[in-house]
Amino acid sequence: MSRLRAGAAAVALGATALIPLTSSPAALAAGGDWLHTDGNRIVDAAGNEVWLTGANWFGFNTSERVFHGLWAANIEDVTRAMAERGINIVRVPISTQLLLEWRDGQEAPSGVNEYVNPELTGMSNLEVFDYWLQLCEEYGLKVMLDVHSAEADNSGHFYPVWYKGDITSEDFYAAWEWVTERYKNNDTIVAADIKNEPHGKADESPRAKWDDSTDVDNFKHVCETAGNRILAINPNMLILCEGIEIYPKDGQDWSSTDGRDYHSTWWGGNLRGVADHPVDLGAHQDQLVYSPHDYGPAVFQQDWFEGEWNKQTLTTDVWRPNWLYIHEDGTAPLLIGEWGGFLDGGDNEKWMEALRSLIIEERLHHTFWALNPNSGDTGGLLGYDWVTWDEEKYAFLEAALWQDGNGRFIGLDHEVPLGGAGSTTGLSLNQYYGGGSGDPTDPPTDPTDPPTDPTDPADPPAGEVEVHYRNNSASATDSQIAPGLRLVNTGSSTVDLSDVEIRYYFSNESGGAPQYACDWAQVDCSNVSASFGSLSAPGADTYLALTLAGSLAPGATTEIQGRIHASTWANFDESDDYSRGDNTDWAANPAVTAFLGGTLVWGVPPA
Repeated sequence: MSRLRAGAAAVALGATALIPLTSSPAALAAGGDWLHTDGNRIVDAAGNEVWLTGANWFGFNTSERVFHGLWAANIEDVTRAMAERGINIVRVPISTQLLLEWRDGQEAPSGVNEYVNPELTGMSNLEVFDYWLQLCEEYGLKVMLDVHSAEADNSGHFYPVWYKGDITSEDFYAAWEWVTERYKNNDTIVAADIKNEPHGKADESPRAKWDDSTDVDNFKHVCETAGNRILAINPNMLILCEGIEIYPKDGQDWSSTDGRDYHSTWWGGNLRGVADHPVDLGAHQDQLVYSPHDYGPAVFQQDWFEGEWNKQTLTTDVWRPNWLYIHEDGTAPLLIGEWGGFLDGGDNEKWMEALRSLIIEERLHHTFWALNPNSGDTGGLLGYDWVTWDEEKYAFLEAALWQDGNGRFIGLDHEVPLGGAGSTTGLSLNQYYGGGSGDPTDPPTDPTDPPTDPTDPADPPAGEVEVHYRNNSASATDSQIAPGLRLVNTGSSTVDLSDVEIRYYFSNESGGAPQYACDWAQVDCSNVSASFGSLSAPGADTYLALTLAGSLAPGATTEIQGRIHASTWANFDESDDYSRGDNTDWAANPAVTAFLGGTLVWGVPPA
């Protein structure tokens, strides 16, 4: 595999169409905005699940040693725009060389356009970085640092390992220790991506490998060593470990120089070694996140892009064996650190749509490459004037950004809304989870209130449960149906949720096989089972059936937020769907039915 690039620091970017997630009251975190992991989820200090959906902004890793674009754009304008548009974390590539220069007091003039950035007048590049961190705090953004290369070199990311020339592995560790110590009390920086894209082919030297040795070229050992040194200083930092390029096939080992003896994929994308040799962070294992990179045929025409291919073949042949299994097995969270490219109307866009779909369905964390337009093989979110946004590409990404049921973007700061104080587009975590001003969580609906049925079916039969509904998608003619569903126990005894089946009825004009993606559930999405059935009735030829695990006490409620889409991602026409309502606040809806032990106990099915 090779990486063909024409820009200063090209990588890839992409994202997928998503529907807002909605929240439920939860305990609020104490002790800042630090994050940790729980199985394959990332959570805050109170255990509330979060979703890191961000982008990359490069420049500090290059010979310019500062964000690219500040020769044309204002640093605050760019930062505010990212936050207002729903990017909740920024991955910042940097070099070991620059960190060591800063440690040694060798700050350089920033070289920014001071006419466009008068607030940066006279600042060094380190002072610009610190100023930007203050802006991130003001606008509710979080930051991930990524050591992209050993040297401050525009092509440094091509070098396969973390040491080069005079920069040793120990220098690499020392750089991470210095930057961690400097910002250990600043919860704006919440994650450390240990090293960008370790790689190297079978016959290349040096090359990155993955095993249980302490060899200088073993990235697993390096990730553990750097991770543990960082965590000794700040035990709250998320540690991201990328993959490598190759991994020995069964029966082979690292002594072979024959490429046929290895599984090969994108740089940083091969995490097969985790199955046999997982990263061990000891007492801080719950700070570990694995971070693969993935690209499309516009970057390189890999073997799996030959002939007929689709999302299913990519999942089976590439994603699952290389990294998706880590998420599916619940080993650790995944954050796709770089992905995407040009919307070319062809195979590259087809790949982007497939990966975006996976990101949404599995709720994978990700940072889109890149904000920068000068990424030669991917392009960026900004146009070449560094001011105008590429609205088509942003719309593609927007669908995969964390949103609530009203289309507001959710940040990772508990106090500051994403977009800053008074933001009309974003929420803080406290607002989302119901603990601060501007609480988006609706008060519980009184179960004694009479049902409000948007389709006006006949009076529903009496029963032990009700289904309440709200419409999480304003559009009736897009590629996803987004019912918010709330089950209410109106009886006097506890209900076994495994005995309950909720049915939502709709028309599948798309013609594709219907699929369901659970975005959030009070019982956890792992405890939600979805299936589809067919019928023939006005406003419905298909129904979604949901069953849950757990129990529901008398008077209690439980919520499920998710999306129905076709395997083809073709559009639906929901205007006459039987179960659809226009209400965006919770209301009882007898057009969504509930069965208890196979007996209809709520609602009226279409006929």
